[in-house]
Amino acid sequence: MARVRQHVNPLKGSFWGRRPPPVAGEDLEVEIGCADAQFLFERAAADPARRFVGIEIRDELVAQVNRQAQAIGAPVVAVFAHANLHLGDLFAPGSVARFYVNFPDPWFKRRHHKRRVVDAALAHALGTRLRPDGEVFFQSDIWDVALDALAVLEAEPTLVNRAGAWSFWRRGNPYSARSRREAWCEERGLPVWRIAYARALSPAPAPSPRAP
Repeated sequence: MARVRQHVNPLKGSFWGRRPPPVAGEDLEVEIGCADAQFLFERAAADPARRFVGIEIRDELVAQVNRQAQAIGAPVVAVFAHANLHLGDLFAPGSVARFYVNFPDPWFKRRHHKRRVVDAALAHALGTRLRPDGEVFFQSDIWDVALDALAVLEAEPTLVNRAGAWSFWRRGNPYSARSRREAWCEERGLPVWRIAYARALSPAPAPSPRAP
């Protein structure tokens, strides 16, 4: 495995000038912040008829994932993109079956909370890019991060909580795949907080992207 930076400041100005090309296709499954894409490779093994896309801000990991996918013939592709800026440009409305956000960087310091990936603009992009029966699935082993994500997603009118308003998903991970962090937590008996949303019917205007 290539040596890569563990954390990248998503508010760096250099990320704002790059525009990835659109991702073609329908019925996609997309992981936000896929890292080494272990989750997507396991999903692809369980359901090889689908196409799986990993969004990643670290170029080294994008290249690594794509080499691995080509080597084993997996229907997985990684794309460099800043999810908070580019998600709406990458995917056509109604083209995504599922979005996954697995164990995002917690950014513990209060002054760094604005770097957390789940914000209002991302939530709106998730909802509007889902197909009518699409889903958003979020996981974290950090309570504060999970609660922040819940608050953001509850405020997004294009999404509806599958477990009921302001409720966490308590049925475990139903997707026959685990990220490295999830496997690490399970091996140690650590709690994982999960959130599951479906596409709502009512459209809403998009919030403005956050400034760097």
